[in-house]
Amino acid sequence: MTANPDYRLSHLAALEAESIHIFREVVAELERPVLLFSGGKDSIVMLRVAEKAFWPARIPFPVLHVDTGQNFPEVLDFRDRRVDELGVQLLVASVQDAIDRGQVQEEPNGSRNRIQTPVLLDAVEKHRFTALFGGARRDEEKARAKERVFSFRDEFGQWDPKNQRPELWSLYNGRVHLGESIRVFPLSNWTELDIWHYIAAEGIEIPAIYYAHEREVFLRDGMLMAVNEFAQPREGQETFVKRVRYRTVGDANLTAAVESDADTVEKVIEEIAATRLTERGATRGDDRVSEAAMEDRKREGYF
Repeated sequence: MTANPDYRLSHLAALEAESIHIFREVVAELERPVLLFSGGKDSIVMLRVAEKAFWPARIPFPVLHVDTGQNFPEVLDFRDRRVDELGVQLLVASVQDAIDRGQVQEEPNGSRNRIQTPVLLDAVEKHRFTALFGGARRDEEKARAKERVFSFRDEFGQWDPKNQRPELWSLYNGRVHLGESIRVFPLSNWTELDIWHYIAAEGIEIPAIYYAHEREVFLRDGMLMAVNEFAQPREGQETFVKRVRYRTVGDANLTAAVESDADTVEKVIEEIAATRLTERGATRGDDRVSEAAMEDRKREGYF
């Protein structure tokens, strides 16, 4: 007698299946979803899962980039090329345009994270989006660990961690009233290591900035900052060339590199498996403002 086939999914396949289920649930329940896409590794993986969720049809929603105007050029080039390949609509909400109109003002510390919020909320209102897919993962940061998969936002776009809905047995409540919306996190249960294992398994192309390369850098607050049009060494800060890579990609004036020789997916996986620091905690200057910096921004309407 032939043994029963083993239908158990691998860890990675189970994560992918859960994420596909979330994408399909949102499209079934909510009228106007959109996917936030920056060209970073998490949004790249999220877009790949969305592609598989609706194959052979096209992805049935646009992608939105809240562009701070301070991006790494390699990432923007990848963003444009990837959406062209998939034939999806790219919407860009520009923080710089909002500054030029006088809608928002830059902060003295150079961070544009807080002023992203009104730009994002304007785009949500303009396009009447009811659901926004984001690539946030619970392992990244304390505030994100509090998030449900379906994160309810009120008519002001604000997040109240005490006013969220139960998600028993992976059942999601997508009911919203006029002006309300849901932030949806299909990669909530993934880790940074899962992301890289998936990139390797799927053969996904990502910007070369994530792999080790030589770059002119300087030390600021113990972090290796790349010399670019947005980040220049201050008086007394010497520049030098290091072999580095980026674990996460945010604004070029606030995101640090890490010293690394990992120039392949396999080497990156080995490196991450051995580290004990999260990518945001180690390299994102905008998250060092305070212990509750991310949670404060989320309460205001930040993604």
